[in-house]
Amino acid sequence: MIVRDYNDIIKSDRNRVVSDAKWSSVRMLLAEDGMGFSFHITFLEAGSEHTFEYKNHFESVYCMQGSGSITDLATGETHLIRPGVMYALDQHDRHTLRAEEDLVMACVFNPPVTGSEVHREDGSYALETT
Repeated sequence: MIVRDYNDIIKSDRNRVVSDAKWSSVRMLLAEDGMGFSFHITFLEAGSEHTFEYKNHFESVYCMQGSGSITDLATGETHLIRPGVMYALDQHDRHTLRAEEDLVMACVFNPPVTGSEVHREDGSYALETT
């Protein structure tokens, strides 16, 4: 059984706290945990806009706090994001996420991330090999 306290991670485990331009992510589960997925609590700053395309990963996201929108760049379709809304990038969808208010999101990645990934210029993570 794995039990972790978010508050302990943010105080002491800097290897599990990742941040970039106007977002940060606390990695509660990583590839090394052997679960087959990773689990993160991600924060996006109000007024920020992010374009991602996870070419090597599937991601599911659940909004816990805040408001914003997500636009599927292939179709142009935009969906509102608010507490209770989940989206899943089941086609490695290139998308733009906009935070109107500070967003707090619970995210799952498959395959799991290692914690060392950084977004590449195209908005994706490289596929880590072990």
